[in-house]
Amino acid sequence: MKLEVSGTAPTSARGDVLVVERYADEARLGPEVTRVDRALGGLVGRVLAAERFEAKVGDTTVFHADGRLGAGRVLVVGLGPRAGCTAETVRRAAAAAARRARDAGARHIVLTLIGTRLTARVRAQAIGEGLRLGLYTFDRYKAKRADQRVVETVTLLSASPRDQVDLREGLRVADLAAEATCFARDLINEPANSVTATRLAETARELAKAGGLGIRILDREACARMGMGAFLGVNRGSTEPPAFIHLTYAPKGRPRRRIALIGKGITFDSGGLDLKTAEGMATMKGDMSGAAAVLGVMKVLPRLRPPVEVHGLVAATDNMPSGSATKPGDILRAMSGKTIEVNNTDAEGRLTLADAIAYARQEVKPDEIVDIATLTGACSIALGTLCAGAMTNDERLQARLLRAGGVAGERLWPLPLIEEYRDGLRSEVADLRNTGPRPGGAITAGLFIKEFAGDTPWVHLDIAGAAFTDKDLPYAAKGGVGFGARTLLAYVLAAGGRA
Repeated sequence: MKLEVSGTAPTSARGDVLVVERYADEARLGPEVTRVDRALGGLVGRVLAAERFEAKVGDTTVFHADGRLGAGRVLVVGLGPRAGCTAETVRRAAAAAARRARDAGARHIVLTLIGTRLTARVRAQAIGEGLRLGLYTFDRYKAKRADQRVVETVTLLSASPRDQVDLREGLRVADLAAEATCFARDLINEPANSVTATRLAETARELAKAGGLGIRILDREACARMGMGAFLGVNRGSTEPPAFIHLTYAPKGRPRRRIALIGKGITFDSGGLDLKTAEGMATMKGDMSGAAAVLGVMKVLPRLRPPVEVHGLVAATDNMPSGSATKPGDILRAMSGKTIEVNNTDAEGRLTLADAIAYARQEVKPDEIVDIATLTGACSIALGTLCAGAMTNDERLQARLLRAGGVAGERLWPLPLIEEYRDGLRSEVADLRNTGPRPGGAITAGLFIKEFAGDTPWVHLDIAGAAFTDKDLPYAAKGGVGFGARTLLAYVLAAGGRA
C-alpha cells in the first residue's frame, strides 16, 4: 500500500472514498466537513442525523457522493470527544476507516487530516500506523480469491506546504513502525513447523544482509563453549537444534548509547516434561513473540538511523518432552555461573533469558538491557490481554519504556519487584529455583531474571497476555499482535534524541 501527501482540496481530490472526521460532543460540523457538506447540498448532515451517528471512536458511516465530489463516496469516522482525542484515538479511527473503505471495495482512499488537536507529524504517524496495522491480514496459507479487496493507495490531504513536510516524515516513520510490527505478526502467525530456531537464524541472516547489520549465530557447540547451560537445558528434549542470534545495528559516528534488546525465542512451548494441556498449547507457536518484536525492530533500524548502538539478541529453541529432556529436579549451570534447580520445565523462558542477559553483559557490555517475553500466565491474569507488565532494577529506565509505550499506544504497567518474594526462589541444592509459589508468579519470574542483570540497568516486559489475541482488536486481527515492536522502536528513537 502506498502512502502519499497531497495539497488538493477534499472536495476535488480524486479517489474511491473520501474520509472525514466527526467529534462526538459538537453539534456543528468541522470546517473541512462543512465544505464537503456544502458541495453535497447538505447530504453529510442529513445522513448523520438520519443514522443518529454518535461519533464514538471508530464509528463509521459511508454513502455515495453522487458525482458531486472528486471521490466516489464519503466515509465519516468518529473520534469521540474532541478534548479526549489522542494519537491512539487517531490510530484506532484510521484503522476503522480503512477497514470499512476496503470492505466497500475502495482501492484508493483520500483522507483529510483527522485529529485536529495534534501536531501534523504526530497525526500523520498515528494515521499511517492505523491504516497499515488495521488492514493487516495473515492469509499466506489460504487460497487466493479472485474478488479479494485490497487498498492500494492512501492520500493524506493538507493545504499547508509546511505541514506537508511533517506529514511525509510522520508517514515515513509510521510505515517503518508498521513494517516492524507486521513482520513480527507474520513470524508469530506462522506455524511452529515452519518457524524453528534454524528458521529464525536464517531470517536474522537475511535481515543482516538486507540492512547491513552485524550478525553472529552460535550453534549448540558454540553455546556450550560459552557456558550457556540454562539455554541448552531447555533444548535438551528437542530434535531441532538451538540457535543463539546476535544482530548489531551500529550508527555512523560515536553512538549516544549502547542498548541490548533481548527477545524470548521459544518457537513452540509444549511445557517439556511438565506438559501443558491441549488448550494450553493451542497458541504456543506464539511463545517467540518477544523474539519476533526484536527482529522486527532490527529490520527497520538501518532506515531510521538512530544515533544509538542496538544489539538484538534471541536464544531460540523449542521446549519439548523426550527421553533426553530436562527433568524436574535437574540442576543447570547458567552462563553467569549460577546454578538453577529446575522445579518446573514449563518455566523455560526465564532460563533462556538468563543466559541471553549474561551473554549481553559479557559480550556487548550495554548501557541498558530490555528483555521482552511471553513469560507468565500470572501476568496475563493480573493485567489481562491488553496490557503488559514492566519490572526493573532502574526506575528511570523503566519510566522511559513507559513513555515509549504511551507513544506507541501499547499499554505497560509497572509491577514491583518485592524483595521478600525472592525467598520463594530459594533452593536447598542450587543457587536458586526457576519458579516460586503461585501467588505473585509474574513478580517472582522478574526477580529470577533480575539475578542475572546484575548492576546493568534493566527492564523486563512480560507480554504474555498481550502478545496474542483471540478476537479482532481496533488495529490487530485475530492472532499474533506484534506487541512491543513499536514500543521498542519509540524507546530506541527517544534514546537517540528523537521524539
